[in-house]
Amino acid sequence: MNKKIAAAVSTAALVLGSTAANAGIIIPAGEWTLDVNGNVNVYASVVNLDDSTAVGLVSASQDGEDKTQSINTGLLPAWLGFTGTTRQNDLDVSFTISMQPNVSDNGVAGDSQSNGPLWRQAFLTFGDKSWGSVKMGKDLGIFAGNAILNDMTLLGVGGGASTVSGASTSLGGIGTGYIYPSWKGQISYTTPNFNGFTGTIGITNPNQAADASISATYQDRFGVEGQLQYAFDAGKVWASFASYDVRTGNDSAGLQWDATAADAGVAVNMGNLGLVAYY
Repeated sequence: MNKKIAAAVSTAALVLGSTAANAGIIIPAGEWTLDVNGNVNVYASVVNLDDSTAVGLVSASQDGEDKTQSINTGLLPAWLGFTGTTRQNDLDVSFTISMQPNVSDNGVAGDSQSNGPLWRQAFLTFGDKSWGSVKMGKDLGIFAGNAILNDMTLLGVGGGASTVSGASTSLGGIGTGYIYPSWKGQISYTTPNFNGFTGTIGITNPNQAADASISATYQDRFGVEGQLQYAFDAGKVWASFASYDVRTGNDSAGLQWDATAADAGVAVNMGNLGLVAYY
């Protein structure tokens, strides 16, 4: 059995983008090739606080303290992913399953059922360079996905380092620089690469939490998300959108509304310098 070991830390960031271009440990298995990849991302943080009451952050006004200390993962959680690829019947076929265990926990025994391992990816793809590819399963959302993948703190401790101890990850720029794309069930199509241009369109699970005052949240239709991207030698330019139709309650007392969003961004690399602009 031949194994090829590459940079696993950089691989974990690429796995977020649903690609196995840079491998972790390559294991041939008959007509399949298995890629095992991941990273461990852990920091000891000491954070001085003011009177902020931001959601998810320890607040000095809540407990009278002005400092918090914790051992947590950074913005990118610890990661273990498995990707299998093959070429059969004139199709490129692959599957990816990954888990994200915590590196710390506040439970008395060190384990908390409510803060257990995350399972962020479980999807398959099939396609061909001539007509594109189809993805089915759970992966990073199409809308705003490029924003978090280009967060400069992704492989670091991330913003929001004052998150309470034992948390899964820090916040990075989520909620301050971009909307979190979330990990969503989806069926999407990506075009072939036309001299750097690619397009993706898909239906998604909108990931709506049920209203606490109502028995359920109803979805009149699938979410729709899409992206256009142009990649060049020094970087890429992209724009994406999302649209949902939401209804709470199953009678006239329920509320119904449309939720739409769009973004645009550019990432340019010049030697060891990387610049990102995002709106």
